[in-house]
Amino acid sequence: MVRARGPVWHKKQKAQGIVPKGLTGLDREATWSYSVADGWVYGHGTFCVTTHDCSVVGLFIWMPNSAHEAKRLGAEMPAYAGQLDSVCMDSKADDQKLYFGLQREHGMQLITRPRTGKNKSASRQQMIREMWTQANRKIFRARNTTVEPMQGMLKDIFDLETCWMPGDGNNRWLFAAMGVAVQIAQRQASASHQSTWSVKQAVLGI
Repeated sequence: MVRARGPVWHKKQKAQGIVPKGLTGLDREATWSYSVADGWVYGHGTFCVTTHDCSVVGLFIWMPNSAHEAKRLGAEMPAYAGQLDSVCMDSKADDQKLYFGLQREHGMQLITRPRTGKNKSASRQQMIREMWTQANRKIFRARNTTVEPMQGMLKDIFDLETCWMPGDGNNRWLFAAMGVAVQIAQRQASASHQSTWSVKQAVLGI
């Protein structure tokens, strides 16, 4: 989640289309979302794909802050069919339809932390048995050192605690350009056997 540029438009007022008097510079297209780490954030979302084996950005694009990440994951993964055998995501991806769909249609094993108290149906019990094995848990834990820091690296390079510009369209193109810039720098670093994490200077040209 990236905070919107300008003031916050409170959720109830946004739902009613009420802009308080004197509230200028408002990003009307930003939306609300919540995470345990950041709490409630009014802004825009980023969707990032990276790998466990080599720390490079596969995808960094805009998405509505209020959109469902697991649904976006399901929409993006077909492009990687035949290249990936396992896909990891946090507990927001704990969805039977997504799990069996990736498995059946693309030969991908989804690995996510199953929510507690939700294992009542036979199909869900099957999903958990297949997914939450000791080997898959080890793969999932690797997210802490490969996947999660990647968003932080991109935010740090581009100072993305706050969006540069307002609006869906502006941020859609900016985030895509940021992702491409990092991909180019990481490819150059990898080719010269350097760290794909230390690319800030190459991206910014400083």
